Amino acid sequence: MLTPYGYSTVFKTLALCALIAAAAAVLPTGVQLTAWTLAVVAIVFTLMFFRDPERLPPDEKGALLAPADGRVVLVKKVDHPYTGKNSQLLSIFMSPFNVHVNRIPMDGTVTALDYHPGKFLMAFDPMSTEQNERMSISLENDSHRLVFTQVSGFLIRRIVCDLATGTSVHRGTRFGMIKFGSRVDLVIPHGFELSVREGDHTRGGVTIVARPDSQKKLG
Repeated sequence: MLTPYGYSTVFKTLALCALIAAAAAVLPTGVQLTAWTLAVVAIVFTLMFFRDPERLPPDEKGALLAPADGRVVLVKKVDHPYTGKNSQLLSIFMSPFNVHVNRIPMDGTVTALDYHPGKFLMAFDPMSTEQNERMSISLENDSHRLVFTQVSGFLIRRIVCDLATGTSVHRGTRFGMIKFGSRVDLVIPHGFELSVREGDHTRGGVTIVARPDSQKKLG
């Protein structure tokens, strides 16, 4: 299954590769094979990049889900104007081989969308959190507030976000993607116990990244 977010890119890639293959037909055999191989690799990579598998969120109320597939590259304490003091910043780096469709980490209402133009550092660079182009989404429900941010990477640098202020959203549902190398940051308020640590791998909409402290005690 391919994500609709990638239809235009997939179409352009297929068209370009078809032109390359057609043009290579009049070239020497060695050049033909090289051109056709590159075209096939480009098509396969593009189709893999825009894959969008179905996901079923775990049935655990109150738990926060990973907004993206990837590897946890940073966990640290932060003070945030929206989530408050002693919040925790969790950064997930998506390599070009990960699924890049992003998902909602918690049920709630979108209270703000903040787009920040910026640099295009490599997405695994910790400085990209504050300096790169990014879209920050503030989310709130009756119990908690959190912020998650799509951070653009070094390559194509296109952030896709379908959300609008005032929209009610459900955990595990798709809301956008970042094209070709990126990261997603999640700021979790005080009162949650992290379920992942640096180096762990996550699956968007499936992996539980944090549970409320009260839920942990009850368990």
